[in-house]
Amino acid sequence: MDRECVALCAADMGRHASEFVDGVAARGRLPLDYSAGSLRLVDRLIDGLRRGGAGREQVAGPLRGLGAYVGEVLVREVGAVWVDLPPGHMLRSVFAHPVGVRTPDGRVWNPLGRTVNRFEIGPGESLQTYFLTLHGWRSSRTRRGPVRRPGGVPGQGR
Repeated sequence: MDRECVALCAADMGRHASEFVDGVAARGRLPLDYSAGSLRLVDRLIDGLRRGGAGREQVAGPLRGLGAYVGEVLVREVGAVWVDLPPGHMLRSVFAHPVGVRTPDGRVWNPLGRTVNRFEIGPGESLQTYFLTLHGWRSSRTRRGPVRRPGGVPGQGR
């Protein structure tokens, strides 16, 4: 197991999200309830980080927590599962993280990376829109089951 996976493994992502939500709840009364609607609040939280003028490295912890939260919304709302991306797998270099979420249609998505994009690029990378985009798409493969790709990670996503 490589060093990066010690910090981020599929089995621990729900805990990362929960710890982030607990920390935010201790500081204020924010309705982070793992619903699709709460992603609008996540967009606003990231806007606040952007307005603060901090660089990506300075807000890496909160962005990781927010990304884990976004992934957990997919897990709870869509039936996705967190997956570990094996070392050397193509998606691992694209995602820049060793984990992603696989939706029931077999595609693998990158909520951690998408959260970073939201911070770096701005409102055009809305996480609420991200959810609506992936949740609204249905593949004909869904009825037959996911297509397995080399490396053990089925499908591909964004």
